[in-house]
Amino acid sequence: MTTDEHAERFTLLRPLLFTIVYEILGSATESDDVLQDSYLRWAQVDLAKIHDTRSYLARLVTRQALNAVRAGARRREDYIGPWLPEPLLLDEKEASADLILAESVTMAMLVLLETLSPDERAVFVLREVFDFGYDEIAATLGKSVMTVRQVAHRARSHVHARRKRFEPVDAAEIAQITQQFMTAATTGDTQGLLALLAPDATWTADSGGKVTAARRPVVGAEKVAAALVNIFHRRRRTSDVRIEMVNYNNTPAMVAYSGGHLEGVFLIEILDGKIANVYAIRNPDKLATVAVPRRISR
Repeated sequence: MTTDEHAERFTLLRPLLFTIVYEILGSATESDDVLQDSYLRWAQVDLAKIHDTRSYLARLVTRQALNAVRAGARRREDYIGPWLPEPLLLDEKEASADLILAESVTMAMLVLLETLSPDERAVFVLREVFDFGYDEIAATLGKSVMTVRQVAHRARSHVHARRKRFEPVDAAEIAQITQQFMTAATTGDTQGLLALLAPDATWTADSGGKVTAARRPVVGAEKVAAALVNIFHRRRRTSDVRIEMVNYNNTPAMVAYSGGHLEGVFLIEILDGKIANVYAIRNPDKLATVAVPRRISR
């Protein structure tokens, strides 16, 4: 077997492998590192002994992702302010035809997955999103099939209990609400914002302590509206802030630039026709590669 065949097999499955790791880590940058390390290990494997390349590589990258989670546990504990997943720049049609894949990479789902333990998250992702068998997942985690079934049940119950019940929002409606949101925020239309926000709307900003941002979630439509007007309207009047709409995590999102410098990516979550959550990613480390398009797959 040649190195070219190793590369060919890995490249063919890379979108799927990237998606698995990203959904476990919530970081595109760290996912790239995990895939690079995984490929170096894969390049040493005797392909004549591989019966199922997809299963083998999924097992390999999942283990490496879990190693990365454990290695970064202390950094998470010391993180200043809320921690949000790293935005993922996608082609608008990349996942839209696959509803399970589309939901699995939304910011709302990734934030929810952060509440799971690393093993629960890996099991949930591999089983619920990618439909791997319990025996395959057990081999990946080094646990019994019975234990994996229990972990899967616990993770599934946890996710379903916290996932708010609502009808799926049509992509056109999301785009329309996002456009209205952007217009109201940038023009300082407080009443317009209040009409779009749910009463208990929450603003969560991830700055890592490296830029100015609220270090605790802001809760309540009036407080969130005031924060939005301050950021998008008042600052825009005193600086050359530019706002664009781009598809991140399979959802229309707002991207703010100041003097050509990327200031942040802002995503909204819509429940029952109202904006329930606004996620603001402003940590420069998490914005370093957000302009790099990503391919995902299931």
